[in-house]
Amino acid sequence: MKWNLRWAAAKRDIWRPSDLLAAFQQVGFNPSLSKVAALWGGKPISVRLDDLDKMCAALNCTVAELLEAEPLAAADGGERETGKKAVGAEDEADRPVRPIPRKSQGRSRRSLPPN
Repeated sequence: MKWNLRWAAAKRDIWRPSDLLAAFQQVGFNPSLSKVAALWGGKPISVRLDDLDKMCAALNCTVAELLEAEPLAAADGGERETGKKAVGAEDEADRPVRPIPRKSQGRSRRSLPPN
């Protein structure tokens, strides 16, 4: 999800977190200024639904204006591959790296316990 609080606030001529806090307080939403600054400055990990409803009321916007859906990215940061592969048709790059044990050079793999 893309967090568009600053864009939604800018459409209402709100340019600073302190101005946003005043708009929130007008609808009965009373977060601390540090919480508003955190919402303003970055993407929150979670937002309570009732808080989201109050933010929308203060900014006279919809949830779709605050939160914009983005396509999911794969774990490696690239886009997900939608095509299917045949069994055994894996690329070398898709295989996990397997560790290769060191040559033992006459030593056992584990150290011996003390005598």
